[in-house]
Amino acid sequence: MLVRIVGLGPGDPALLTLGSLDALRATGRAVTLMAPRELTKYLAGHGVEIVRDDDGDAPLVVRGSAEAIDAFAARLLALSGVAIGVLGNPLSDFPGLPLLLRALERGGARTEIVPGMPLPLPPASEHRSWNDLVEIMARLRGACPWDREQTHRTLVPYLIEETYEVVEAIEAPDLDGLCEELGDLLLQIVFHAQLATETGKFTIADVIDALSNKMIRRHPHVFAGAVIEDVDAQWRNWEHLKSQEKTGRQRKSRLDGIPVHLGALQRGQRMQEKAARVGFDWPSPSRVLEKLVEELAELAEARRERQDDAHVREELGDVFFTLVNLSRSLGIDAETAVREANEKFYRRFSFMERRAAQNGKALSDMSLDELEELWQLAKIQAA
Repeated sequence: MLVRIVGLGPGDPALLTLGSLDALRATGRAVTLMAPRELTKYLAGHGVEIVRDDDGDAPLVVRGSAEAIDAFAARLLALSGVAIGVLGNPLSDFPGLPLLLRALERGGARTEIVPGMPLPLPPASEHRSWNDLVEIMARLRGACPWDREQTHRTLVPYLIEETYEVVEAIEAPDLDGLCEELGDLLLQIVFHAQLATETGKFTIADVIDALSNKMIRRHPHVFAGAVIEDVDAQWRNWEHLKSQEKTGRQRKSRLDGIPVHLGALQRGQRMQEKAARVGFDWPSPSRVLEKLVEELAELAEARRERQDDAHVREELGDVFFTLVNLSRSLGIDAETAVREANEKFYRRFSFMERRAAQNGKALSDMSLDELEELWQLAKIQAA
């Protein structure tokens, strides 16, 4: 059984697209949701039989009431061979679309979405709402060639890039820039939710609902009167609650769930933190320093014995991993520490380039002693 979900446009018969009219005619019968009488009369006069449904439920169906949609889908499946006409464009103006698609799929029906002319955006104003943003994203997917081509996978590089731009604005610090960058990151989230909406998997409302429920469930000391003594107890309780959730029950190791694509330093620190919560940890930073000396000695031995590159790389990796452990034991985020070191080197090296240019020289033409002298100056003036 095929169910066509057809966009009727803003409600004016003159704005009904030929594609929508042809789709309704091809089916022959249609249930219309909240369509004005003038439009239904026009459809009836052009070969479309209007099947009356419980109009009282139509607003609930359009808004996405699960109970109303399940009942509506059951009536549609019983009718057989009927299309659904909705105002505007189903992809942007029908919040209940994903739930309806799922209900019809459960009933064994195939679905086809026929876009219509979307309902107009709210008039221009200085302040847009959350609903405006969701509508804008849906319109972009329908009208912008670049946006139409995107998939969850093609958007990954942009999601990563926008995340790092948020971090850059925070570390600048640049609060005006942070506002803009957070908006760019939010767009990526809304974009992914829109893609899922179009396939009936989930909507942005589902994302918000799942997040809200998860935060309430994982903070019983805030929302349910539980008593948590300190931060360590909160972490233990957090891990316990996560382990009881569906994704937690599917994990074979405590270390599962840490994204494999995190930066190596950050992923290493997250793994060490999880291990430490079950007691697998160094008793003090001084013991980690002793381990670092040991790992450096093993690296030096591997180089002296001229073992293959793979073994030297392994020993060097152990050094880095121990350094991450030292950072964690000192309460320092390793990724942030290295980023700050990178920026410090950038400031000092660019100072050296500028000072050399002022003296009519290039760094590549200077001796090692001259470079060292410049470096010491940079440490003072470009700290």
